Amino acid sequence: MYKIDDCNLVDLPKIGDTCGNITVLQNDIDMPFKVQRIYYLYDVPMGSERGGHGHYELEQYIIAASGSFSFVLDDGERKKTVFLNDPSKALYIKPGIWREIVGFSSGSICLVLASRKYDEKDYIRSYDAYLKFINS
Repeated sequence: MYKIDDCNLVDLPKIGDTCGNITVLQNDIDMPFKVQRIYYLYDVPMGSERGGHGHYELEQYIIAASGSFSFVLDDGERKKTVFLNDPSKALYIKPGIWREIVGFSSGSICLVLASRKYDEKDYIRSYDAYLKFINS
């Protein structure tokens, strides 16, 4: 079972010049998993929270494409908060980690690269069910 220390910030490839920056991510080159789904959160009202779930098998790269927000990661024993505000960094979240997203800035965009297609059966929606899963 993974722990919060297994989830870390990853420096993404960044090519920059006087005209700006570009970051390119390619399956089998820059990613520790094959991307099967991409989605993003935006227009999240300040003060709102998202997440509040875990996954049995899903891996994710989380990128602050714009603005900032924080992920609160929980492995059932410890919690840590990771602040994201740099589009050249990704938070790599391993399976079996509970997550909550807080502190959205105005205009923030949370880009998520996921290792699996959407499957409701992979979600752990209640914290009690999460604790049972990690303690089984």
